[in-house]
Amino acid sequence: MEELSAALAAGVGLAAPNSPAAPHPRLAAYKPRGGPGQAERRQRLLRLQRERRLDYVNHARRLAEDDWAGVESEDEEKKGEDAEEEEMDVDTGKKLPKRYANQLMLSEWLVDVPLDLEQEWVVVVCPVGKRALVVASRGTTAAYTKSGFCVNKFPSLLPGGNRHNSTSEKVYCILDCIYNEVKQTYYILDVMCWRGHPVYECQTDFRFFWLFSKIQEEEGLGEKSRINPFKFVGLQNFPCSSDSLCKVLAMDFPFEVDGLLFYHKQTHYTPGSTPLVGWLRPYMVPEILGLAVPATALTAKPDYAGRQLQQIIESKKSKKLAAEKGHPSSVAAARNGHYELEHLSTPQPANSLEGQDEAVSQMEN
Repeated sequence: MEELSAALAAGVGLAAPNSPAAPHPRLAAYKPRGGPGQAERRQRLLRLQRERRLDYVNHARRLAEDDWAGVESEDEEKKGEDAEEEEMDVDTGKKLPKRYANQLMLSEWLVDVPLDLEQEWVVVVCPVGKRALVVASRGTTAAYTKSGFCVNKFPSLLPGGNRHNSTSEKVYCILDCIYNEVKQTYYILDVMCWRGHPVYECQTDFRFFWLFSKIQEEEGLGEKSRINPFKFVGLQNFPCSSDSLCKVLAMDFPFEVDGLLFYHKQTHYTPGSTPLVGWLRPYMVPEILGLAVPATALTAKPDYAGRQLQQIIESKKSKKLAAEKGHPSSVAAARNGHYELEHLSTPQPANSLEGQDEAVSQMEN
């Protein structure tokens, strides 16, 4: 076990604090590195987002039009402007990422349970799938992986997403989605821009309300058709009270549940990992949150839960070996634990039929 711990520490030493790319610190076999606690970093990040203002209007336009001219010169001008210290491992958002890579707001494991969880947080139940940046603009809809690779282009009924509803270059949408290939559905997790109006600097509760209301206005968005070959379905959010969480974990969902994302109501949409968005698998809720939850299919501990550490290490070793042989995207790496940052969490182990079926998906191809 000590060898496994050492291997994991070497593999994820450069990852962000409490990254879901590693096992949950409170459930793992190794101790996380020292440093400021998650609660302290949350407070600092909330303060920084109130003080800092980034040019999200032009950023959204660049994503919609794929126009990055002049970005390099702007970066040079801003290089020496301010030097906010980085001692607390928080992405302060000094500058926005270029092009389509690293555009999504990513979670951390929920380690330090917030004292204001019931009052200031909401939870979203997430389906199994892959995260995707979806940009509808100039008569077409494009889906990008978290690394910025365009995996699909198609028409949609999103504003700006097909040639019939793209009446102006100013009509475009930018969405944070989870793509489920089995259901051919993009589940909309969050919204960054709708009809050319960026909402990056709006709080979570407003963004979710805005998204829900706008989806209702677009007829046919949740149905497959010739002009809308993939469904777009909004994900519901729930309060984080004990009663609400127990009800959520007892609910039946029209998809296979992957896990729970906890959003601070005041956080803005900021690309990169943030402690203001927490991630838990459903079976972790009783231990991490200290709740007595009903015994349901969601709260049952999966067989592979105890093997997560081994899965991730084996996956890292396989990928390293494949890269040395010149095969960075080997099938063996995908199936040997099937842990990819494109996923929110660790899918089924490779020896299960479900895990093997998911090993190669459209988003990976």
